[in-house]
Amino acid sequence: MPELPEVEAARRAVEEHCVGKKIRRAMVADDPKVVDGVAPNLWFRLDSPPFPSFQFGMTGAIHIKGVQVTKYKRSVVSAEDEWPSKYSKVFLELDDGLELSFTDKRRFARVRLLQNPESSPPISELGPDAFLEPMKLNEFIESLSSKKVSIKALLLDQSYIAGIGNWIADEVLYQARIHPLQMAASLTRDKCEELLKCIKEVLEKAVEVGADSSRFPSDWVFHSRDKKPGEAFVDGKKIEFISAAGRTTAYVPELQKLDHAKSGDASSTVSRKSRSTTRAARKSVRVDPDEGEELVSEGEEGGESDSGERGPTRKKAQRAIKASKKAPTEKRTKSVGPTDDVGDQERKEVKGAAKEETVVIVKGRRSRRKLQ
Repeated sequence: MPELPEVEAARRAVEEHCVGKKIRRAMVADDPKVVDGVAPNLWFRLDSPPFPSFQFGMTGAIHIKGVQVTKYKRSVVSAEDEWPSKYSKVFLELDDGLELSFTDKRRFARVRLLQNPESSPPISELGPDAFLEPMKLNEFIESLSSKKVSIKALLLDQSYIAGIGNWIADEVLYQARIHPLQMAASLTRDKCEELLKCIKEVLEKAVEVGADSSRFPSDWVFHSRDKKPGEAFVDGKKIEFISAAGRTTAYVPELQKLDHAKSGDASSTVSRKSRSTTRAARKSVRVDPDEGEELVSEGEEGGESDSGERGPTRKKAQRAIKASKKAPTEKRTKSVGPTDDVGDQERKEVKGAAKEETVVIVKGRRSRRKLQ
């Protein structure tokens, strides 16, 4: 999905071509799944609120007619396609004739109007911007020392560092030669320093080339992420794929060694079957794939254990549940995963009465800075 470099490329394009101009016309798709009340990812600050905000999801993208914003591979609009695209969710025409569109084919993106994006969760709850507000070395080392979770999960935790997604996390860990399941608190000072340096270098390069992956360095593991297991290599070394922090993770075993005594991601060693074990008999820990946050997750009744044996009968499970409720030390937490579907539905575009507003500030993807 689009990560910091892709959204930063969109922000820069809007800043360069739209700031100071008036919105003359607006068209918004009649798609309540996308145009809904959700958290922002990038927003435009106008003369007055509310401000349109955009969460890119998997295939969301900003397009400006006649301007190449990014070569993000999942972007669905090209110069040869119809304009505005049938996948357009928001279309704006500015007073000088410039046209801008926010598109999303798979409908995971979200668009909403916010009175004050900076004070609205989760923006107000984000950690420092990984690109614009990098941590100092000593601060980084100290913060890692108390994190008893896998380093991959921590990097994906947006409340810790904002802007690092799945492929960026894999890339910086590969460049730093750190196993994705290594417990964050177990990293040496040298490894912490190397990791911080790699975060800076990977983000700077990706932003520098406008998120054009064809211009990423040839020694990046990124180029082999979509290949099949057994066919993926980087610099002649085999890439393997595991689940870490609930996400498909690419790493190079020959270079990224794991200290098993200090690994920090229980979710990658817990099978899918074990997550559906009996509610009263077993628990498993998983890592939320979106927030990188560890949650206590309870299995379903009558599931299978790690050994593959069938769990207790429903009647026995109910007795066990009653008994567990009486135990004062038992913590029972229920977690619910995402339920979004990707099915298409018919949509129509409706014209909105756009008031004369001047785009004066473009807000960045995950930062809190203002661009004058």
